[in-house]
Amino acid sequence: MQLSFPSDGDNDGASDSDSDGPGAAAARITGRAVHGERRLSGSLAEVGLDGGQLVMVKRGDDPGAMQAEAAGLRWLADAGTVRVPNVHGHDRRWLVTDVVEQGPPTARTAMRFGRELAALHAAGAPAFGAPPPGGPVDAYIGLAPMRNVPGTDWPRWYAEHRVLPYLRAAVDRGTIRPAETAVIERICARLSELAGPAEPPARLHGDLWNGNVLWGADGDAWLIDPAAHGGHRETDLAMLQLFGCPHLAHVLDGYQQAAPLADGWADRVALHQLFPLLVHAVLFGRSYAEQALAVARAALAE
Repeated sequence: MQLSFPSDGDNDGASDSDSDGPGAAAARITGRAVHGERRLSGSLAEVGLDGGQLVMVKRGDDPGAMQAEAAGLRWLADAGTVRVPNVHGHDRRWLVTDVVEQGPPTARTAMRFGRELAALHAAGAPAFGAPPPGGPVDAYIGLAPMRNVPGTDWPRWYAEHRVLPYLRAAVDRGTIRPAETAVIERICARLSELAGPAEPPARLHGDLWNGNVLWGADGDAWLIDPAAHGGHRETDLAMLQLFGCPHLAHVLDGYQQAAPLADGWADRVALHQLFPLLVHAVLFGRSYAEQALAVARAALAE
């Protein structure tokens, strides 16, 4: 499978006219009058609606990006586990959700988040790679394209649809040298023996780094910006460990209390981190490629 990545500089410097900025988008999508907006970044703004409610308005120019994110948020919310901002609506370029009032992370919240994450995963998915209902096959993980192609065998699916496409893209971009691909290809060839006991497809957030976990002022953890799909539950946990998370030990303790992981799970963390590291190698360069190669060597050494 070949993924089509945008060339460097695509969408850089994109700007909105007053008639199609976040305020206009919020009014159009919600059908409510707007009273002010505050830009947070080039793609995010807080917008005040009639009645005093604040909403988050996000812009995405890639085809299907807002559809994929809206569908993912609703699918995660349907599980009734981890808190997810309500989706007010979306169109081709804009997504409108509730604003999450943020507070400090605490050990108590982290423990509860771990239990809720286990329940989210247990809500399941029709297949590995299954997109959320209403979500496109051609979705995204962050700024990278991600195809949601269903499969029944996790090792084969993970190799074909989560590792090898990004390995090829990293080689094409020059961040991984052709001579370096053998160690990752060996991982793919041995996945059936390295993957541990077979598990049913879990309902994944799919891009679970710390920036996508908001610690709410209400004492709950909230999930945003998913790349939701059916996958292996250890993948979400491995990504959370890869990029750090406040009170991570408490998150893992809460998870293990609710749904103990299979024996040897800690030895498989590197295996599951290979996918996000290769995505980052494609998007952000050589340092992530070196990390991907290192975790591949570590996984083979286990």
